[in-house]
Order: sequence, then C-alpha cells, then structure tokens
Amino acid sequence: MNENKRVVAIDAVSVPPRKLKTVYPEPFASRVAGREKRKLGDFFGLKNFGVNLTRLAPGAVSALRHAHSRQDEFIYILQGSPTLVTDEGQTQLQPGMCAGFPAGTENGHHLRNETQELVVYLEVGDRSPGDQAIYPDDDLVASLEDGKWRFFHKDGRAYE
Repeated sequence: MNENKRVVAIDAVSVPPRKLKTVYPEPFASRVAGREKRKLGDFFGLKNFGVNLTRLAPGAVSALRHAHSRQDEFIYILQGSPTLVTDEGQTQLQPGMCAGFPAGTENGHHLRNETQELVVYLEVGDRSPGDQAIYPDDDLVASLEDGKWRFFHKDGRAYE
C-alpha cells in the first residue's frame, strides 16, 4: 500500500479525541468537563467547515450557552436524549433529531445531558473569519482572531 495515499473513509471513533478539552478560560472551563470531541473535519483536512463527533457524559454540557455572529451551526443526535436549551426554552432531543442555529440571531444555545446515559452527536459549523460569540448567561464574549479564540469580559477586559 502507498503510504502517501490519503485516507478517504474511516470509523469515526478511530479519530483520537481532541487533546485540549476546551479553549474556555476558568472559571468556565470546568463547566464543560465530561465533554469529548473528535475533530473529524480536521482529520480529513476540511478548510471551510468543521465536523465534530461529540460525546457528553451524564451531567455534561456541550458548551456554555452561546450564539455566533458569523458561524452557522448544526447538530444531529446519534445516541441519547440531551436537552437543547435556547431562548425559546428547553427541548428534549432523541436520536435522529437535528437542530440548526443560523449566524447572527443571538439565540443562545447548548446541550445538557441530564440523563444517566451517554449522549453522542455530530456538530457541524463553518469557519467564518471574524466570528464572535456571545454568552448570554455569563460574563464572556469570544472573538476569533487569526484562527484562535480570545475571551473577554463583557466590559472588554481580556481573560488571562
């Protein structure tokens, strides 16, 4: 077999979990304990959008409740029954259900695993430069700068 040949298909769970568990600064980082992401899009070298296979242990959350200024997001539930939390309230999801979050709506969203079962889902998002994220429940704003997230208090002070 040619070792330079590109991999075209794999078992998704063979992609190693992301080493960095979160880019959130403390005191927020610990709130996403129990979340594991496998960066499938990065594995295949995708440039325009990202795809993650994400697992939430019982009691875990997908992220802080947030909304993006430029990035569309989409989730598809594979296993388990997470609770989707948005500005409209809470929605219990089941395998086969999906949800989309258009950029610029400021509708904060995240998933919570309030069950004793593992939750597994696919998340897809584009990689729009200049994206910002707002966190309506927390003193946090994020800005995508040179491909990396920088975090600020809502008054503009940077998190260290």
